[in-house]
Amino acid sequence: MTDRPTARISSRKQPKQARSTELVATILEAAVQVLVTEGATRFTTARVAEKAGVSVGSLYQYFPNKAAILFRLQSDEWRQTIDQWKTILGDTTKPALERLRRLVHAFIRSECDEAAIRAALDDAAPLYRDAPEAREARAEGDRAIAAFMRETLPDATDKARELAGDLICTTLSAVGKSFSEAPRTATEIEDCAEAMADMFCAYLKTLNRDL
Repeated sequence: MTDRPTARISSRKQPKQARSTELVATILEAAVQVLVTEGATRFTTARVAEKAGVSVGSLYQYFPNKAAILFRLQSDEWRQTIDQWKTILGDTTKPALERLRRLVHAFIRSECDEAAIRAALDDAAPLYRDAPEAREARAEGDRAIAAFMRETLPDATDKARELAGDLICTTLSAVGKSFSEAPRTATEIEDCAEAMADMFCAYLKTLNRDL
């Protein structure tokens, strides 16, 4: 049985001149607007080109299909999230649980601030979720969490650290997605994040009494 083919999602070429970089930025900005207003099912390269004020041919110079545009938006979002996680969790000048608390607050705020685009990208996920680039993005996030768990739970087994990391990431992602589906006030966001952080910190303290 042959593997199901995956649509090409890599950009055709990377912009090298300032004008080309601006064009790609314009296309991506237009793509966000189309995605939020039209949804994933009505998202097309033609609509993006029209919104950006460029020809479809110009768009195709950088993105071979709509999956490539959507994946670029998703990869940018992943990159921002991963960089944020690595920066917060890697700041060893602060205690581990303080870093975890900061991470939870930053993540929940981000989920609520960007709820519309995240929901639309989730709808479009079947177009690229099986691609190698998608797997690598997820793997990089997993490595950041694994490094934090090795530091936080030095005496735990690899299996216990992996379980702790999975539970925290899965819970944070699921609650963030569900919580951000409705409009939230700043107070509601703060209260939710604080409660989640309390729960995670209490859990890690049961695994390492020295925290």
